[in-house]
Amino acid sequence: MKSGYRGKAHLFGKNIDTDQIYPGQYLELVEPEEVARHCLEGADPAFVSKVQPGDIVVAGTNFGCGSSREHAAIALKHAGVAAVVAESFARIFYRNAINLALPLLVCKEISSRVESGDTLEIDLEEGTVRNSRTGKVIEGEKLSPYAMNILEKGGIKAIFLEKTRQNP
Repeated sequence: MKSGYRGKAHLFGKNIDTDQIYPGQYLELVEPEEVARHCLEGADPAFVSKVQPGDIVVAGTNFGCGSSREHAAIALKHAGVAAVVAESFARIFYRNAINLALPLLVCKEISSRVESGDTLEIDLEEGTVRNSRTGKVIEGEKLSPYAMNILEKGGIKAIFLEKTRQNP
């Protein structure tokens, strides 16, 4: 896993819930590529036609609130989203995303300092976001070493599989 990302920002508001990230009517889908086709459909029906691999979702407070479904993080990751930067995250979504190796960064003032289409550079190790349009660096919260380890290993499942191979 790399610790730096550069991509186009897609700006969303506050309280983007898991049903907006991945609508419940598609819960029967199981293939990540199928799940990705409905990413953020509840907040922006055209999102999947606009997002490019490496793009960054930016949001206000409480991103990922609602149900505990992992589909929300799976949809974002497989739609090509490199990372999500928000002013705050719902606890369960945060953990699901880290477990699935989707990088997140809490950045308190991000939604007022970014516009959709801005190019952002994220440094997870430093906990910063640089907006190429403005040249400003926005300070966020560094991820814990524990979370960084999960991301670096490719997610919690990869860690589990590695440990079971070592200790059959």
